[in-house]
Amino acid sequence: MSGAQKVTDRPSAAPPPANSVDRFFKISARGSTFAREIRGGFATFFTMAYILVLNPIILGSAEDKFGQRLDSVQLVTATALVAAVMTVIMGVGGNLPLALAAGLGLNAVVAFQIAPLMSWADAMGLIVLEGLLICVLVVTGLREAVMHAIPQPLKQAISVGIGLFIALIGFVDAGFVTRIPDAANSTVPVQLGATGSLTGWPMLVFCLGVLLTIGLLARKVKGAILISIVLMTLLAIIINSAADIKSWGLTTPAWPDKVVDTPDFGLIGDFSLFGAFGEAGAITVVLLVFTLILSDFFDTMGTVVGVSAEAGLLDEDGKVPNLGRVLLIDGAAAVAGGASSASSSTSYIESAAGVGEGARTGFANLVTGGLFALALFMTPLLTIVPLQAAAPALVAVGFLMMTQVKYIDWDKYEIAIPAFLTIAVMPFTYSITNGIGAGFIAYVLIKTVLGKAREVHWLLWGAAALFLVYFAIDPIEQLLGV
Repeated sequence: MSGAQKVTDRPSAAPPPANSVDRFFKISARGSTFAREIRGGFATFFTMAYILVLNPIILGSAEDKFGQRLDSVQLVTATALVAAVMTVIMGVGGNLPLALAAGLGLNAVVAFQIAPLMSWADAMGLIVLEGLLICVLVVTGLREAVMHAIPQPLKQAISVGIGLFIALIGFVDAGFVTRIPDAANSTVPVQLGATGSLTGWPMLVFCLGVLLTIGLLARKVKGAILISIVLMTLLAIIINSAADIKSWGLTTPAWPDKVVDTPDFGLIGDFSLFGAFGEAGAITVVLLVFTLILSDFFDTMGTVVGVSAEAGLLDEDGKVPNLGRVLLIDGAAAVAGGASSASSSTSYIESAAGVGEGARTGFANLVTGGLFALALFMTPLLTIVPLQAAAPALVAVGFLMMTQVKYIDWDKYEIAIPAFLTIAVMPFTYSITNGIGAGFIAYVLIKTVLGKAREVHWLLWGAAALFLVYFAIDPIEQLLGV
């Protein structure tokens, strides 16, 4: 439904506010009630609570340059803490039913692209820098300028590419896809399962999880991803207790000795703001931060506008209320995520589930944030989920991000080719940065050879130039004798 249509759906005469809380959040003024806001807050939490499981798995499964892994218990605490605090701040400061948590896609960049180049503290420092730069862009008004610099089809291609990349990570983490050893002398780089076929109980859990998740999604069941994770974890616990299984991977599904425990805040504040420059070099750091900003930047804009439109909160000109504050809080969430080692936090499109249940104000965020705070004490339950139970969610999220491919004009080669390269290079090189770079360079090149160089924004020229240096860094270093 369009923003204009949504605007006309508002009640012509809102009832007077019932109390000061109602007046502050404009609950009655926006045609809502406390019951709807509370119901919406619960719905949003249950549709995005999977991040409490997936974020620790994605970040905890990767090693930094020095072979160090982040502690899964501490990751659960950091993820829940940032989600709770920033969701409440968005509710009070932005007065939108828009929850925030660690961003899927962004955490994959941190885990598989950034961490292998430096220490975890350095990687999280880059997240803090990204958030600070986003805040600066918001304050100076440059965020809109950068927004207009990137063609919309390329933005959509980036989202699709990240979706395929996330799906591939899910298949690999579950063991559904494995690399064929070089000793096999095969020209095929990957295969089905560990031996070319699917074997073992853990693989059964993954396959059933995928089927259950896609079935629930097709039925449009609210909380489909979380339901699948919970049911498959319970199945894994039963199988693990009944069968002799050599290994589940990083996490063995066994019922914990206690369900409630004290949060472990060991990762809070463990970041180095400028350490990455010494480990990876200035050019690489600039490109990595640019990639993070780009991903966070446009995901947020699309989410904020989409959720606000669905809630009927856009004004007559299609603008989001309190947009400046909303974007500033979103940038601050990235800072908080990096400072807590939870990866960059951002606005969640799953907030639309709360809107669907009636939420129209930031009061719903108080409910969602409170539930995330409660999850701080449920760490033992959240750290027994095996990869085979969580990986189907990555496949499902990959599908959801893939749906944007329909908006790309594939008959128009000047945008279709760059979009294709963006989408293909990400999973095939296991790098989001490489995909974005390939797309930008191809776009600038094709526009130039078609005599349309003036249509390319100068910011895109600059980005393409940086990516050229990035891809050619080795011969450049050889020429310079570095």
